[in-house]
Parts: sequence; structure tokens; C-alpha cells
Amino acid sequence: MFKLGLIINPIAGIGGSVALKGSDGEGTAEKALALGAVAKSNDRAKTALSLLVPYQSDIAVYTANGEMGETAAKSLGFDTTVCYQTASSHTTAIDTENAVNALIAQGVDVLLFAGGDGTARNVCNQVGDSFPVLGIPAGCKIHSGVYAITPKAAGRVVEMMVNHQLVTLGEADVMDIDESLFREGVVKAKRYGEMQVPMELRYVQATKSGGKESDELVLQDIAADVIEQMDDEVFIIGSGSTTAFVMEDLGIDNTLLGVDVLRQQTLVANDVTEPELWKIVNQHPGNIKLVITLIGGQGHIFGRGNQQLSPRIISAIGKDNIIIIATKSKLSALNNRPLIADTGDETLDQTLSGFMPITTGYKDQVLYPVASPQ
Repeated sequence: MFKLGLIINPIAGIGGSVALKGSDGEGTAEKALALGAVAKSNDRAKTALSLLVPYQSDIAVYTANGEMGETAAKSLGFDTTVCYQTASSHTTAIDTENAVNALIAQGVDVLLFAGGDGTARNVCNQVGDSFPVLGIPAGCKIHSGVYAITPKAAGRVVEMMVNHQLVTLGEADVMDIDESLFREGVVKAKRYGEMQVPMELRYVQATKSGGKESDELVLQDIAADVIEQMDDEVFIIGSGSTTAFVMEDLGIDNTLLGVDVLRQQTLVANDVTEPELWKIVNQHPGNIKLVITLIGGQGHIFGRGNQQLSPRIISAIGKDNIIIIATKSKLSALNNRPLIADTGDETLDQTLSGFMPITTGYKDQVLYPVASPQ
């Protein structure tokens, strides 16, 4: 019997869709809910667990009560044992750390957890590099290398273990950033430790590369190409230092870690939430372009730091109206790995899969594969 430890941070990433840049900090989750945010970490955990449903007779799930794991596991029919009870429905980092210790005491084979970088830190505080873990990406910011590239990918790795396939264990960094600075547009990442992770490279992400692009001339060429396309259409500018060069060339202050909206090279709205963006999309049907870049070292184009770009918004804009920008050096750093679409909607992820043009300079594009590993 394979003993699977499961922990879900119920509020992980809840602030992403309403431009709060995460869930860390006192009162942030409550503010996000008041703004209309919907918790999705349980859904992402269930996506991972769904791949293990055919092996239910061989898996025993050990978890915490309620939304920290019990609800998701039982809803899919798993033999579930609750090893930790939270004091209230409002869970905290202390609950995560206590749950980790309770599951380790049960002798689980691997600890599967859903959350973001803050959750990874909590797990690392208790296990260090002494126990195999794997993260299901559910947070707004994910810099750590302990996460699978998508929820389904996490399920695939555990599936390999359940089937007794050889899976190499490797050490991956636990990284996190200061969310209070993050909300002000400042990225300050710090390494907090490392944990043992099943290293199936198709499914486990790299630690996020930080820092600005060094080749400013190339970035200015890319910006010039995008700006030349701006006519009467609404341009949604995604987060990242590469897209920031477009705004810089226009002389407009941008939200480095948020989403801004332009029309006729003029700012319409900055740091918009998902509901605000949905309203704008509906006001300009068929007249919108989306400019995004990839996360350095990982290759994600959706699902990391841009949760404002929800499946309904991406679908309404359409694949043909998405402009992906990146330097060739950034693409080369992926070592032929595809770009990753992890929107939270499997059908949309598959629609986005295939070769897409990447703007790499002025009037310069390359075709590059986009995938959603199953």
C-alpha cells in the first residue's frame, strides 16, 4: 500500500486574481475574498489527485481535516485518514507545519502539498532535506524548484512512484520573496533551504531565474515591434521585466508584477483585477491584444504571477491575439523545453498548445512549442 501524505493550503494564491500578489500577510486573504476572489488550491489539488484515481486500491491518503486535504481526497473516493485537526476553518502557517509533522509520523512515502512559496517554506521548516516532497502549484508566486510544472504533472510523478518506476530523488531550492515589497513592484527573492524532490524533469519545474535582462538593445527592439502594432486596439500588458520595456519605451509607469491596460499608446488602467479586466474585455470584443512574456528558467506563460489572466479572459481574447515576447537568450536557457500553459482550464491549455510565434526582436520572430504536460 502506497502511503500518500497530502496537505493543501486552502488560501494559497487567493490574492492573485484581485491584484493582491499573493495570500501572505495579515488580513490579505480576507481582503481578497471581499474583492470577490475564489480559492482554487483545492481544485488544483484535485486535478493532481484525479490521475491517481485508477490506483485507489493501492493508495492510502493521510491528511489534515477539511479543506486542508480531507475534503478533496474523500470527494475522489480515496481511503482517507485524518491525522491532524485544525482549531478552526481559518488555517495558518502553524497548521501547515503541524500537519507536516503529523503526516511524517504516519510514515507516508511522499508528502504532496498544494500551495505557493510560503507553503514550501512551511514544509521545509519541518522536513529540511530529509524527506521526499512534491508541490502542486497553487500559489501566486512560485520561485521554488520543489513544484511540479502543473497540477497534472504532480499527479504523473506520484503515479510513477505508485507504479514502482525508478524516480530519482534530487535536491531543489526553496525560494520566497517579500510579498509586502512584491506588492510595491519590488522582487527580492531569498533562498530558504532545499528539499528532496522526485526529479522527473518533464514534470518538475526549475527554480525561477531572477533579475533583469542584460541585453537592453534587444529588449528595446522587441518593445519597438510591439509599439508599432498599437493602433486602435486595446493592449493588455502582462507582468514581467521583459514586458516592462514596452511600457518604458512609451514613457508610462507600469505595474511590474501586475497587469496594465493601454489604448492608442495611452494608459487606460493599471494593476487591474480579474473582474476589472473581464469588464474591459467585454467592452471591446474582438479588439484586444494581450502581450505576455515567459517566466525565466521555467517557461510558464500562464499560471505564474498573472492569475488576473483567467481562462475566461484568455478565451475571450483568443490565441491569435496573444503576443509572446522574449529574447532568444531567454528561450535558449530553457534547453529545448516547451513553454507551459497552466491556466487552470485543461481544454484551454490544450488549445494553446502547439507552436506559437515568439517576438524576439524588431520584425524578428521564432516559432516555439507550447505544451501542457499531461
